[in-house]
Amino acid sequence: MPTIDLTTPTRAVEPVEPAAPAPLDAAPRRVGLSLRELQHAARLAGDAPLPFEVAAPTEADAMQSRLGSSPATSDDHAYRGVLSALNDPGTSLAERGLVVDGVLEPGIAGAIGLLAAPRIALDVDVRMGEVQAKAWHRHDRGAVASLATIDGAVFELAWFGVDSWATELARVAAPSEEITLGTSAVPALVDLPFELADAAAEAVRIGRGDLVAVLAARHTGSVLGPDGSVLTDDAVTRLLVALGGEAQGRLRAMVADVTGAAVDTVGVVSWTLLADGWRALRPHQRDGVLRLELRAVEPGDLAAVLAPAALPAVESASGGAS
Repeated sequence: MPTIDLTTPTRAVEPVEPAAPAPLDAAPRRVGLSLRELQHAARLAGDAPLPFEVAAPTEADAMQSRLGSSPATSDDHAYRGVLSALNDPGTSLAERGLVVDGVLEPGIAGAIGLLAAPRIALDVDVRMGEVQAKAWHRHDRGAVASLATIDGAVFELAWFGVDSWATELARVAAPSEEITLGTSAVPALVDLPFELADAAAEAVRIGRGDLVAVLAARHTGSVLGPDGSVLTDDAVTRLLVALGGEAQGRLRAMVADVTGAAVDTVGVVSWTLLADGWRALRPHQRDGVLRLELRAVEPGDLAAVLAPAALPAVESASGGAS
């Protein structure tokens, strides 16, 4: 599968005004579109830019030509083959009633217009096991449009009122059916030096779990548990090993005000999926030392966790109004 670039497309395109508020203010609506259908619909919506760009085809270098294609090149060729086998997008959209007499269905046109010219942009990248999903949420004037994909070939386009945004975000963070949740050796709340967390994660990753106890001893008395009490070195060692061994997914969300010519205010939220569910990662400083708080959260908490990160962007977009 090719890389999908999350950066804003650079080509100059006149913004497409969203359709009348009515379709966007109703209950959430969803439609599945192939990449070719989505690109065709964007052209019908005034050549509106989509929130991603598909990377150029992977070219085989001289070594691959002699010895055989790499897995990345083979995957890219397979992906291109899937796209080329899809039906003509204009015909398929018309057969589905989404284009009539060359005119795009108003709800889809409004959603694509909002994706092209939002006030607040939220990009979410989620990996659970072997599955990776990307979602783009765009907000303006009480409406939200979202675009999501797992394979880069089929997308879900949705549009809904801002009062449904929290529910839609919870859908993004809901563990997939392939993920089995149980119990975790990591407390529901733990606060530790960032240096310790980073070094221990690297030690576990390269198979040097024997170093974790040494690292814990170097930071004796600096790791705090759920009630704020200091954890023993043995307890710290167990939770550090669990952090590396239990990890089965991660979520990263970025939110920004994109109304100006440049994006200068970005909030970032990171979660990690452990054996019993999600932990929100919150870097902070205490006495000049960078620390990391891990707090147990549920998918339904994503909107609340995002709120502090989104606040600077929202304030910037509203001119500092509270």
